Amino acid sequence: MAFEKPSEFYDRSAGLRAAQYVRMSTDMQKYSIQNQSDAIAAFAIQRGLTIVRTYADEGRSGLNIERREALQRLIEDVKNGHADFHFVLVYDVSRWGRFQDADESAYYEFLCKEAGIQVIYCAEMFENDGSLSSTVLKSIKRAMAGEYSRELSTKVFVGQSRISRLGFWRGGPPGYGLRRQLIDERGNPKDTLEYGQRKSIHTDRIVLVHGPAIEVETVRRIFRSFVYERKGESAIARELNADNLPTSYGKRWEPETITRFLTNERYLGHILFNRTSLKLGQTRVANPSEMWIRRDNAFAPIIDQELFDQAQEIIRKRRQLRADDELLDRLATVRQEKGYLTGSIIDAHEELPSARTIRQHFGSLMGAYRLIGYRSSLLASRETIATNRRSLVEKAAKRIVARIRQLGGSAVVVSNHRILIEGDVSISLCVARAHGDRLKRIRWYAQIDRFAKSDLTLVVRVDLADKEIESCYLLPTAEIVGAKSSYLRITDRMFVEACRYENLDAFCQTCAGYEYEHAS
Repeated sequence: MAFEKPSEFYDRSAGLRAAQYVRMSTDMQKYSIQNQSDAIAAFAIQRGLTIVRTYADEGRSGLNIERREALQRLIEDVKNGHADFHFVLVYDVSRWGRFQDADESAYYEFLCKEAGIQVIYCAEMFENDGSLSSTVLKSIKRAMAGEYSRELSTKVFVGQSRISRLGFWRGGPPGYGLRRQLIDERGNPKDTLEYGQRKSIHTDRIVLVHGPAIEVETVRRIFRSFVYERKGESAIARELNADNLPTSYGKRWEPETITRFLTNERYLGHILFNRTSLKLGQTRVANPSEMWIRRDNAFAPIIDQELFDQAQEIIRKRRQLRADDELLDRLATVRQEKGYLTGSIIDAHEELPSARTIRQHFGSLMGAYRLIGYRSSLLASRETIATNRRSLVEKAAKRIVARIRQLGGSAVVVSNHRILIEGDVSISLCVARAHGDRLKRIRWYAQIDRFAKSDLTLVVRVDLADKEIESCYLLPTAEIVGAKSSYLRITDRMFVEACRYENLDAFCQTCAGYEYEHAS
């Protein structure tokens, strides 16, 4: 393979300088840091390269760049011009990353290439020289790397589901009052695993058993105190802390911990799996009960069913008692004591649920404040702005539909912020408002809907008084889906490349004639 001589950082006496990137994923397979380094070192000697820097991510998933601090540092050094090397040596394509979007893997490599730094995959059967064959093979390898993670995720889930249905413990901490016990392939009990210990024989299985007697008794004490003595979670936590009884992790008891204990069916001897999903680095989601995988009576219970049911009934009735009027009365009392209300004040008060709970219950904090006659100046201002924005969008939608029909076209309002043209093209509407900074500079920002179900998005730009529409921009909705923020500045690249119209009438004329390309 012929290397191009780099224009910068080239020192003939030092030879060609290279950095190595190594990564060990959590699967603990053959790709150890040392194995990769040895293979890369042999490759470097063969090609006359000098390794001057190492970027190592240990125990990091390759699904994305988040938490991969070494790869982030590598990319930052390259982008900022701090890279004192000409090549980046990687064991193979999968060590660069098992990105679920193959384009993301290509993007990071492109950043290196743009800076005059070449990424070389030492163990691959092709040279990364930009030829057609290497480009095709590299694309296939990237796709295969991502597909491997998806297939592995499915296989792991199927395996964990089967283990749970059989009554075995699939992994993770067993919980306070319980321990993991190894059993061999014939079902004979072996050693008990403490926290941090793992099984060493693949054919062994793990079942749950009762932990130390003091922990088992503490679990029963929590339920008895709650059901028979009618003590709340805060009182129970204070008593356990006063008796110097730490949690499984050696920490103090918190009311939230007690609540989780009281609703945990594991203390009935049941195993539940797939209550939530967190696959391939995505956001954790709660699954409906019909998706749960459960095995009742998988091991000896700590709490009997009757005591557990009584605890659930108390919790259910207590939730019912948190009626609107009672909650609003307590909220009004706190407002009178403090003089004003904020989310932080609500979260810190013992007699109130969290601010998040109140938002979910009443739709917003402003909604709850309004019901007790309290009007926050900040939230009132935000509400006024939001109301004005909604009004502008609704008026713009009606104007557009009326004008297109007047011009002989077909248009209908689907919702307050979405219209349908010719029964085929759906367009979402949003507003770009003026904002001033500390230097009194005026900037226009659009509040976009990143989850809009439409083909196109029309951003209407209003004047400084937030009353009249001055111009509008038409963008493919697909382009804004990946935006990191719901607020975009009008000067952003996607607006520069968007179709711009001087006013709504110009947009309507284009729609009536289907001549989008005539826009500036």
